[in-house]
Amino acid sequence: MVKVEKFIHESIENIKERVKGRAIIALSGGVDSSVCAVLANRAIGDMLTPIYIDTGLMRKGETERIKKIFADMNLLVIDGKESFLGALKGKTDPEKKRKAVGEAFIREFEKEARKLNARYLIQGTIYPDRIESEGGIKSHHNVGGLPSVIDFEGIVEPLADLYKDEVREVARALGLPREISDRMPFPGPGLSVRIIGEVTEEKLDVVRAANAIVEEELVEQFAPWQTFAALLEKGTGVKGDIRVHGWIIAVRAVESRDGMTAEAMELPWDVLRNIESRITSEIPNVSRVLYDLTPKPPATIEFE
Repeated sequence: MVKVEKFIHESIENIKERVKGRAIIALSGGVDSSVCAVLANRAIGDMLTPIYIDTGLMRKGETERIKKIFADMNLLVIDGKESFLGALKGKTDPEKKRKAVGEAFIREFEKEARKLNARYLIQGTIYPDRIESEGGIKSHHNVGGLPSVIDFEGIVEPLADLYKDEVREVARALGLPREISDRMPFPGPGLSVRIIGEVTEEKLDVVRAANAIVEEELVEQFAPWQTFAALLEKGTGVKGDIRVHGWIIAVRAVESRDGMTAEAMELPWDVLRNIESRITSEIPNVSRVLYDLTPKPPATIEFE
């Protein structure tokens, strides 16, 4: 395990050494980027600008929550929905989708960095991101999903050698609130990797609503390492004695230590039935709900 105080001191010194001028940090509100933001702020102070991009791929209420939590920081909020949905249009292959999101992120950050005259990008890449990207399992938007040509003098990744549980320890030592230190992982590409096939606004609306229901029913009561809803394809169903061809939603809830391996949670039957009932009744164009039992490996935690 990481020696927390030693890591904090060395990270701050490393950022001071590497960043020679203004920098931006990609802030998602998750524990990884939040820890990076605090470390970078202690290292370079007002030479740092945190940037949050609303990609249009976020969970219900996510952008409003981020604005509230980071109200005391000089947070720059960018509306990038048009850019990201445009980049994903027509793409169905998971790797192409991840790379499209990675490129859209870096281009938005480059654009804002030019306005600020910032030459460095700080981001919350952690060790499992590197392992999965370099091992060919899947390209993380901030590692294998990055384009080959990047207009930054340097990309700084203070957490690149840490696992998720180690990052949480650092977050607690830095005094970050539990809402951040214990927050469930949420993928950089957002809901786009919880949609099988092409990403459309209709699919985003469906999976966003289903995901909110799953989190409401499971997070507080069962404290999963990660839980969410994913949208698969369409299937035949019956609603009000009428045949419908509606969306199929898969529910995922897993226990894990560091995200490298995971086991599906054994949830009570009545809880699963309640989730199914809420999703199919509250979202009219959903006809079927499944529960994913697959561990990692052979599956990954996210669907794409």
